[in-house]
Amino acid sequence: MKRWLTRRWPALHWPSIRGRGRTDAGPLLLTAAVIAAVALLAGAAPALLRAAADDAVQDTVRRAGQDSNVLARADWERDDGPTGGRVRTPRLAGNVDDFRARATYALGPDLDAALLPPVAVVNGPILSITDGTAPRTFQFTYLAGDLGGPAVTWVAGGAPGPTVTAEYVETPYGGPPWPVQVGLSEADATALHLGPGDRIPASDGRGRDMDVRVSGIYRPADSADPAWRLAPSLLRPVPGVDGVGTTRFAGLLSRESLPDARLAVDQDQLRRTVHFAPEPDALTWDTAGALASRVVKLKAASGSSADRDESLKWESQLDTALRDARTRISAVLTQAAVLLTGVLTATVLVLLLAAELLTRRRTPALSAARQRGAALPDLGAELLIESAVVSLSAAAVGLALARAAAPGVSWIWAVPVILAGGVAGPAFGTLVAARASRDRRQPANPAARRWIRATGRLRRAAVEVAVLIAAVAAFGALHQRGLLPGTSDGDTGDLSGDLVLPISALALGALVGGLVLLRLLPLGARFALRQALRSRRPLAVFGAARAATTAGRALPLLVLVSTTTLASFALILGATVTRGLADGAWSTVGADARLDVGADAEAATPALAERIAAAPGVRQVVVAQVTDSARVFTESTPLTPRLVIVDAEAFQRLLATTPLPDAPALARLTAPGPGDVPALVRSGDGVLRTGTRLQLTRDDAPAIRLTAVGTAPSVDGASDVVIVDAAALADAGLPAVPNTVWVTGPGAARAVSNSGVAADVVLRADVLRAQRAAPLTTGLLRLAWTAAAVLLALGLLGLMLAAAAGASERWQTLTRLRTLGLRPRDARWVAAGELLPPVVVAAVCGPLLGVLLARLMLGPLDLRLLTGQAADPGAVLPWWLLGLVSVALLAAAATVVPVESALRRRDRLSEVLRAGE
Repeated sequence: MKRWLTRRWPALHWPSIRGRGRTDAGPLLLTAAVIAAVALLAGAAPALLRAAADDAVQDTVRRAGQDSNVLARADWERDDGPTGGRVRTPRLAGNVDDFRARATYALGPDLDAALLPPVAVVNGPILSITDGTAPRTFQFTYLAGDLGGPAVTWVAGGAPGPTVTAEYVETPYGGPPWPVQVGLSEADATALHLGPGDRIPASDGRGRDMDVRVSGIYRPADSADPAWRLAPSLLRPVPGVDGVGTTRFAGLLSRESLPDARLAVDQDQLRRTVHFAPEPDALTWDTAGALASRVVKLKAASGSSADRDESLKWESQLDTALRDARTRISAVLTQAAVLLTGVLTATVLVLLLAAELLTRRRTPALSAARQRGAALPDLGAELLIESAVVSLSAAAVGLALARAAAPGVSWIWAVPVILAGGVAGPAFGTLVAARASRDRRQPANPAARRWIRATGRLRRAAVEVAVLIAAVAAFGALHQRGLLPGTSDGDTGDLSGDLVLPISALALGALVGGLVLLRLLPLGARFALRQALRSRRPLAVFGAARAATTAGRALPLLVLVSTTTLASFALILGATVTRGLADGAWSTVGADARLDVGADAEAATPALAERIAAAPGVRQVVVAQVTDSARVFTESTPLTPRLVIVDAEAFQRLLATTPLPDAPALARLTAPGPGDVPALVRSGDGVLRTGTRLQLTRDDAPAIRLTAVGTAPSVDGASDVVIVDAAALADAGLPAVPNTVWVTGPGAARAVSNSGVAADVVLRADVLRAQRAAPLTTGLLRLAWTAAAVLLALGLLGLMLAAAAGASERWQTLTRLRTLGLRPRDARWVAAGELLPPVVVAAVCGPLLGVLLARLMLGPLDLRLLTGQAADPGAVLPWWLLGLVSVALLAAAATVVPVESALRRRDRLSEVLRAGE
């Protein structure tokens, strides 16, 4: 108890602290520069990726368009009257307002804040326009937001009004058509040749005439108003919406004419829906999970579609879009975490090496201070204060620069670097001071000396086994669970505890490789020394002897091997993603260009293909009928795969001449044989397999039986595909109607752009450009290239530090050899013989270890989520970049020796000879 009471705070000697700082300003500034640079990278990269994640969520919602809208539907209360008729509801527009307010309240504050103001849409049935020969349809629509419907200017006539002004009106069932007034846009009125007061000749699905009258012609005040997107036919005629060759027109209802529209159709034919469009700028990575969960809960609590009441029935694909976006973002964030973990590991090793160099420089001063009576806690505290000031100030500078360059800063990633820079120097220095005053003598007993050596070897083996076990566990976890975090509603995107081990697999694998080489290098050095002793070359003996003496140093080799391995992995990752994006563009488009022909122009597809094939620069043209969500049945399961009816031989030639994977099984589709039509199948969930019997249903005709004879290639990125030969299917009674044209060649883009047919043009170059410019792709590629450059710089710095750490002892030995007749040029060769072995091992084995780790890790990294491919891309080995890493390391090593020789040229032999006195 008295010992605890008599303990004192460390007595700090501030002149010594300042003196050591001034004397060793160079190494301290170097340490500070490393910490600041890595803190900048570690602090800015996660923040930039988080901003890219927000952009990715917003981009996903924008691409989804109206599919991401949240819809609320509800049936009307029946309008049966007391005398067996239907009662007109003059306040029906107010009922719609109440319905919109009720749906808004049901959203909840979180979801409501992420959505635009709601728009209520009331649509009538699709009516047929009976005037004329061209198939035309008509629909009356009512739009109402919180501030009313979209603003219009009546250029002729006026807004629709009520048919009757009485407060209570009841009309009998089966009576004459109830009149309803609508407004027409200028484009619709011109196409229909109608004006105010005219009657639109229309009938319903049962052939009953409708009494729809034009009250006026309007012009939208703002055609870009989001409300018009929900009913584009209110602005202009829209072709093809209701079938091939049809054109839809629409009439605008007002609050006054909406009750008449209710009476003009049957009870269940007027449908009301509230549309909530998401606000992309309000969506972020942090809120996407909660919003998706809220949408799922709304749909789960939705009323049944069979219920004919006013309960809310919710529909939306927003949750699916957000979850897909979060899956891709989670994959990219964990991939970035793998790279950052490797950079931090290499940085910690370099800081340990720098601390070792600093301790070597301070060994005489620390030993003298200890021998003069300085307490170990006092020395440790002084060194800790110095290191803390350097580390914290450097980290503060790096994080401040990160905050200036990024929208935020992630300080947690800088903690390992700060700890390594702040603790390594004091720990090494205190240990040196303790050894200087230790009164423990070397035992004379050989058995005791062997026991001490065995204890040291056991401790080293324990550390190595611990690292090996951790690496095996990390790779096991990586391959068992992958890197994607668990899907939970409250997931904020931060790395969970179960991800720490698989994310560390890359760094641990590099350390294990370095430890293995650390075991092998001394064996190789001793073997080289034995061979040199048998030769007559004294320079080889001297160089091998120095190499054997320094081969056991752990930190230099670990730094060199780890940095080259991790830099090679980063280069391979960047090259794989770059190639994967190109292959993903090929998979998405299927050729250099693809033409998706509209339904009204399908008959012209063969002639169009011939015209494109004759265009300059076009190599191949393949036509096919591609049907999404085709009705296909197995023995008991309905499926909706993508059905591709194509000339199998032409499609096989197309695949053989493009980077797309070959499909030799296509030859089986044209093999003659009785029985079912052969087909190739592909299924993401494994339901469709070779040997499966399928039935392709047809309207008003028996189903066609198919037999799966092989695996189909992915077509335009689809996961579930059924491919059938066009000729074989035509023989079975179903001729193909091509609606897709694949074109290859340098002139493909120009040929399809000038097709002159109503079709969607998809260019591979545009798809690739969009994928490369995607926020997540850009962020990960920049991080990969930056990490490779930083790791290479750390490796070169580690080489310089390792050379500097042993420079004094090395040149002292070489200078003594010069007194025995060794020439300066020979001394440089001996120095090179000492420095080159670990550098050559790292330059050769580091890239090879990077390739091995890439083979083991790229699969679980789920790069397909980033590249848009159906399967994970194979590792792409950029050998010229890997060779550049090795060459840079060897060139730096070759530069060290002449520089050291020039610096040591002023050393006098007399001073060297007196150094041991």
